[in-house]
Amino acid sequence: MEEKKLDLNSIIGFVLISGILIWMLYSNAPTPEELKEKEKKEQLDKQAKEVKTVTSTVAATPVADSTKNAVAQAQLGSFGYSATLPSATDAVTEIKNEVLSLKISNKGGYIVDATVLGFDQFEKNSKKAVQIIKDKNASLDIALNTTDNRTLHTKDMYFEPKLTTEGKNQVLTLQLKAGPDQFLEYRYVLKPNEYMLDFAIRSQGLEKVVNTSKPLDLEWQLKSYRNEKSVSYENRYTELVFEYEDGKDDYLNAAKDSEDEANDVSYIAFKQHLFTSILLTDTKFKTAKFKSDNLVDDEKVDTVFTKNFTAQVPLEFKNGALNYNMNWYYGPAKYEILNDYDRNLDEIMPLGWGIFGWINRYIFIPVFGFISALGIGYGIAIVLFTILVRIVMSPVTYKSYLSQAKMKVLRPEIAELNEKFKDNPMKKQQETMKLYSKAGVNPMAGCLPALMQMPIFYALFQFFPSMFDLRQKSFLWADDLSSYDSIYQLPFHIPFYGSHVSLFPILASIAIFFYMKMTTGDQAMSTPPQEGMPDMGKIMKIMIYISPVMMLFFFNNYASGLSLYYFISNLITIGIMLVIKNYIVKEDKIHAQIQENKTKEKKESKFQKKMREMMEQAEAQKAAQKKK
Repeated sequence: MEEKKLDLNSIIGFVLISGILIWMLYSNAPTPEELKEKEKKEQLDKQAKEVKTVTSTVAATPVADSTKNAVAQAQLGSFGYSATLPSATDAVTEIKNEVLSLKISNKGGYIVDATVLGFDQFEKNSKKAVQIIKDKNASLDIALNTTDNRTLHTKDMYFEPKLTTEGKNQVLTLQLKAGPDQFLEYRYVLKPNEYMLDFAIRSQGLEKVVNTSKPLDLEWQLKSYRNEKSVSYENRYTELVFEYEDGKDDYLNAAKDSEDEANDVSYIAFKQHLFTSILLTDTKFKTAKFKSDNLVDDEKVDTVFTKNFTAQVPLEFKNGALNYNMNWYYGPAKYEILNDYDRNLDEIMPLGWGIFGWINRYIFIPVFGFISALGIGYGIAIVLFTILVRIVMSPVTYKSYLSQAKMKVLRPEIAELNEKFKDNPMKKQQETMKLYSKAGVNPMAGCLPALMQMPIFYALFQFFPSMFDLRQKSFLWADDLSSYDSIYQLPFHIPFYGSHVSLFPILASIAIFFYMKMTTGDQAMSTPPQEGMPDMGKIMKIMIYISPVMMLFFFNNYASGLSLYYFISNLITIGIMLVIKNYIVKEDKIHAQIQENKTKEKKESKFQKKMREMMEQAEAQKAAQKKK
């Protein structure tokens, strides 16, 4: 009974103590007014923490009293005023539209984050957006030479931001102040659905603060991030491009560290293969210096950055003030988008020079765009595009095979002439030319079709790496037609080949082997060896095996869309050759036609007559020398 009594007393005591504690907590709880006051105090404390003191001789931050103001003044001269403003923090302001997000920092007044919306980086299943600028990989700096003999850098000082709108446009102005009405201003204007934004640099009231007798040096720098699957392939097409002297364009060598300079520069592009940053100016830069440093020495280790670009240009004063109207472009390196701006930006695309670029711009890009717009998928679009190209080129293929067939029919007669005149090369050449003339055969006809196909071949070689639309588009086992189609990852690295196995280059190499076996083999048989010259037949037979191996190594890291094209192209060409050989061109008919041509009188062309006369003169001179 005593034990039960103790338990009951304990329970009663516990309940009483709990009740007292609950009553104390309730009675001491803050009122709503007290909660608001506390929240207000925390907010003020937070704002106070953002106020910083001067931490370096270059970078100035807010100061709270006259002593610190004096320190800022001593270190930054008149621009110490900017260090006293509430805006002197590392805060950023974001302006954003449907396709582009930009963050501009108070410190330096330049873009510290440029994100291209709607596109992901190379990692499989990654949702990381493509960022051209992030983590301080870019800067914009103007060196200010002050009247009190200082050199200050805008990238280290603080601008005062102001965000407004003009219609649907977002306008961000940032002012680096030397006084209430004395400032250097950056003005950004972002329009809806545009990768291109307006950018202006102007000054007001700085005539007594900055030395205006000579230009200011502006430096734009970008350390380009890797955004694609193959760092080596992306780096091959990452380059600095610039336009100068009324429409001329040039670029720095993408394969090595390089420098250059130019006059009257109208735009500078830091191109990152499939994305690009461009600075354009209405007032041309009188001079400009460019530098590109390659950051990929070893693609197994150097996997984050590709190039470090730097451009230095002068900003000239007019009537004691700066006034430059410019533009920035941050977005896809896509021909259609760049070309629509009508500012010669399509030259940034490596489409080839001369006729090669012409073929890409006015034939391949419109045709492929039309096919891909059908909504059939980009892999099928490449197949249809390839079929169309091969059909257009089929007459050339026919001419080439016909010439080889004629030379093959004449081979026994040419061999007889070689044996008959083996001691007289000049006579042998004359008789061979007569045979060709009588038979109506042009020995160069087989070479001309091949030469005609070279512009197409080279244009396509430039076309596929420049096609932004193929980026991250899949087909069969290839998950990205703008990069390699790996089917197996090797546990080791093979020089010039890589550490993966791509299937489309293997299929293309097999197809080109059989194509060359058909064409080069016949050509080797139809081309008789010439005295004193290398045996082209043997060389061609060796090339049958070397070319596919070279293609296998060379294309293993290239865009799978290009390898797919060559695979389908060679398959179609093999089919066309089989049809020509078995159903169109018959050797017995060619032989009969040649024999008929021999019986006909054929008028010599001026060229043939000239060649015959030259040979006869040479033969006569040789005979005269023997008599002496």
